[in-house]
Amino acid sequence: MKKLSPPKINEIIDLAAFSKSHTSEIEEVTTLLKKRGKDLWIQTALADDLRHQQVGDKVTYVINQNINFSNHCIGSCRFCSYRVPSNSNHQDSERLSLDDIKLETEKAIARGCTELCIQGGLDPEINFEFYLDLLKIIKSTAPGIHIHAFSPSEIAYMSQISGETVEDVFKELSVNGLDSFPGTAAEILVDDIRQVICPEKISTSQWINIVLTGHSLGIKSTATMMYGHIETLENEAEHLVLLKNMQEISKGFTEFIPLPFIHTNTVLYKYLGARPGSTGMHDLALLSGSRLYLGELFSNIQTSWVKLGSKFSQISLNVGVNDIGGTLFTENITKSAGGTHGEEMSAEEFIDLIRDADRIPAQRDTLYNILKTH
Repeated sequence: MKKLSPPKINEIIDLAAFSKSHTSEIEEVTTLLKKRGKDLWIQTALADDLRHQQVGDKVTYVINQNINFSNHCIGSCRFCSYRVPSNSNHQDSERLSLDDIKLETEKAIARGCTELCIQGGLDPEINFEFYLDLLKIIKSTAPGIHIHAFSPSEIAYMSQISGETVEDVFKELSVNGLDSFPGTAAEILVDDIRQVICPEKISTSQWINIVLTGHSLGIKSTATMMYGHIETLENEAEHLVLLKNMQEISKGFTEFIPLPFIHTNTVLYKYLGARPGSTGMHDLALLSGSRLYLGELFSNIQTSWVKLGSKFSQISLNVGVNDIGGTLFTENITKSAGGTHGEEMSAEEFIDLIRDADRIPAQRDTLYNILKTH
């Protein structure tokens, strides 16, 4: 992939000018997200037809495993219940050693995983060398596995503790085994919202620049949005318009994954007036609206079975979704926030759900190459 020139990146991070120049587009997307009643069912049918035209009837899944290597974090995200104070003696402390990570990698290989998804807190007792050693030990244990690791917030933190630029951090991670990265830490890409839900986290422009820098080096990522808390539909639309424009620049996103807010154990819900997550109609409008708006540039729209549950995820296959996510095997972040849909879904369960939806199950790798069609 060609390296992006700085002017292209700078064009998109003048957020005030961007929002002003895309006002009509934001309004159009907001209209999609507002659909309810009969109009919503018409929209979902249109989205399903478009999905069929763009990607056919295969529904994909990936056999992957999560590794959350540390819950110690200097951050203060108000939607997160996974974090513990930066004190190794905390009763809920979780910090994996390199030997632990090697063992988890061996388990992943035994389970047939093609991907390891790795994220952790911004742990002040971990240095940049640990991240590099983590990659090295995984690749030495399982040379063929795809490492999908480190959110943009983690990349920013690595830049801070190493004194290196974001570009150099990505280069070192890539040399040592990073294959792609999760486009998490996006939440809602509107700074007024971020000031409430995650005031110390990277800003919208920082997130955009980090992601586009990774893409410019040929490192692909997912794109996400966490919704159903304090944001408005207009904020969600702004987020989607930003993602589409980023994809026009870089072509570096592999899929879009809407993530409904899990509220139960969070400060954001208990004390700051957040809604108790999204409604079912909100989910359907967002999933179908995302296919209609993003589909030309985002072929893959993924449902989150961890957040929505297996039944609703199956329903979402009829509203524009073509991917059902990964097996995971372990999942700590949603669970700690109060998620109730479990940590693991087997390939056999995916296959049964997909077939029951009258679609064709297909195992993929992280970059959406089809490995097996059932």
